[in-house]
Amino acid sequence: MFDSLSDRLTGALKSITGQAKLTDDNIKDTMREVRMALLEADVALPVVKAFTEQVKTRAIGTEVLKSLNPGQVFLKIVHEELQAVMGEANEKLNLAAQPPAIVLMAGLQGAGKTTTVGKLAKYLAEREKKKVMVVSADVYRPAAIKQLETLAKEVGAEFFPSDINEKPLTIARNAVAAAKKAHVDVLLVDTAGRLTIDQDMMDEIKALHAGINPVETLFVVDAMTGQDAANTAKAFSEALPLTGVVLTKADGDARGGAALSVRHITGKPIKFMGMGEKTDALEPFHPDRVASRILDLGDVLTLIEEAERKIDKAKADKLAKKIQKGKGFDLEDFLDQMQQMKNMGGLTGMLDKLPGMGNLGAMAKQTTAAEGQFKQMESIIYSMTPDERRFPDKINGSRKKRIARGSGTEIQDVNRLLKQHKQMQKMMKKVTGKGGMQKMMRAMGGMKGPGGGGMPPMMR
Repeated sequence: MFDSLSDRLTGALKSITGQAKLTDDNIKDTMREVRMALLEADVALPVVKAFTEQVKTRAIGTEVLKSLNPGQVFLKIVHEELQAVMGEANEKLNLAAQPPAIVLMAGLQGAGKTTTVGKLAKYLAEREKKKVMVVSADVYRPAAIKQLETLAKEVGAEFFPSDINEKPLTIARNAVAAAKKAHVDVLLVDTAGRLTIDQDMMDEIKALHAGINPVETLFVVDAMTGQDAANTAKAFSEALPLTGVVLTKADGDARGGAALSVRHITGKPIKFMGMGEKTDALEPFHPDRVASRILDLGDVLTLIEEAERKIDKAKADKLAKKIQKGKGFDLEDFLDQMQQMKNMGGLTGMLDKLPGMGNLGAMAKQTTAAEGQFKQMESIIYSMTPDERRFPDKINGSRKKRIARGSGTEIQDVNRLLKQHKQMQKMMKKVTGKGGMQKMMRAMGGMKGPGGGGMPPMMR
């Protein structure tokens, strides 16, 4: 996310952050680079002007001139102003209403509304502990109703059936009545989209909004459309009392123009961003964390939250006790560590959130190669018998041939895996030794939060 913008901005700021003194000239040169970086990232022109003016005003003030490290203070100002453009802090959904709290989803066709409804249903159920019902009022695209039904089943949400022969408002009202009967906490209403904004579409969604009076009206927009995303959001915000924005496909947006433009142009907060195709790939939008990612300062807080949520603490504790008792670290454990890492978004997802790692081209290539190697290692382990996984020392020459054939690899690939496992085994003994885990946690910046569990050793 934001790869090209991050590259340009960090490059522009590198020359000035090392300066012992800031002058009009070096500020002017840097701000020219920053302006170009933002324009190339498809950030809306009014946003670029407002942002650069504000940074320049603060940079030539006493705040910077009187500091011991002007360059670092300048970087801090850029970070704070990026954050201000996107909103000061994460704004949660306001679900304080007589159940069901109704959330209306609006947006153009292809923006990812239906998928986002599924993701949001899962988010609310798992993280907010809400009972969720979903309904599709898209009577123009029969596939949308079926798609939502499939997603509801996948994420464990209630599904209210609808029909293309019904009026959208009738569908929504019937769904509200059904949600009340079923004692549902939140009702998510998916609406029809068009390829472009048209009056019929706006009239229909206005009537739908007036008829069900939702507590939240979220505009779903494709981040890949850049500046157009902000313009479309503006049109919707003029027609509907929007309460927030959801940026979809943010993981594929290397530019970042939409994230930096939507809030400024609409005045509405970005509440969530979609970071992939999976149903759990929806993140609350934290402007401070996104600003840090853009400036390649990392996003360790999100990484910690993911670790706390996705890592199986019971498995981690069981593994630590097993090794402490001298029972060793077998290939079943090795496989489990790889799978836990995959749950965290793999190496790429993790590196993106670590300071200084966001725009290392060579590192990105190595990461892609490493993830391909992980898949190969999984195939090799799956080709072994349970006995071989538990006792790797039993794997002799003939067994290696059989495992290589079964996994579509070469004998040297099997040998490499066994060697890496041996190295991992040694490391695990150190990590789980007296005070080892605690020292490792402290080194990761207090990774072991209130929920416990920490990060899997392989990730370290």
